[in-house]
Amino acid sequence: MTASTFCLQLPGHATATKAQSSPGLRDRWAQWLTELRIDVDLSGRDIQREFDALYDRIRTNHRTRDAMRPLPLHLRGLVFRLREADGEYFVYAIDPLRNRIVAYTVFNRLVEVDRRTDRHLRAPHTKVAHGYRRMGIATAIYRWWLDSGRCLMTGARQSAGAHGLWMALARDYELAAVRIDANKRVQRLQLPPQPGFFDALDTRLVLVGRDCRLADFTQPAACNGQ
Repeated sequence: MTASTFCLQLPGHATATKAQSSPGLRDRWAQWLTELRIDVDLSGRDIQREFDALYDRIRTNHRTRDAMRPLPLHLRGLVFRLREADGEYFVYAIDPLRNRIVAYTVFNRLVEVDRRTDRHLRAPHTKVAHGYRRMGIATAIYRWWLDSGRCLMTGARQSAGAHGLWMALARDYELAAVRIDANKRVQRLQLPPQPGFFDALDTRLVLVGRDCRLADFTQPAACNGQ
């Protein structure tokens, strides 16, 4: 089974495009985005207990268990399972030797965007148990998602670790700054954004997946940012 088995329907996309930003542009991105809201604390000490309870629920619910499918990801002996429900995707990293979930990613729908945009974007949220961090689990899952021809948008806030991951992925995937307007449409911002623009909760980052085009779900922002 290949990753494409789980792709969303993304019609009308152009040929695959690697990130076109140069190292200098990435450096400027880092400078421009220092104002982005990075104030989420995901360091909870009880994550493994949460995962163990989740695993018990999955094993005792045959519908959930039967809905989980293997993902073609191979990382340090871990196995990965995928479940889809109501347009949201759940990826579980499992340590088969210890028979437990050790990481979890949900690709959430964004209530802030309109239906047209909803077809293309999901916002990822990842938790990783202590002892399994810095193994590249979130990176592997996000790359699978992007390589499958889908895009990612940040939520209203990011942890420092998540922000660093996005900057690392921007070396291989197109990165854009966007704004969600009052009509739930996504506007692509000109670079560099206006000073202080990232203070607002409606400004986000987007990573563009393979065979995807920003033009399919964004529109240029007005010159005055309105």
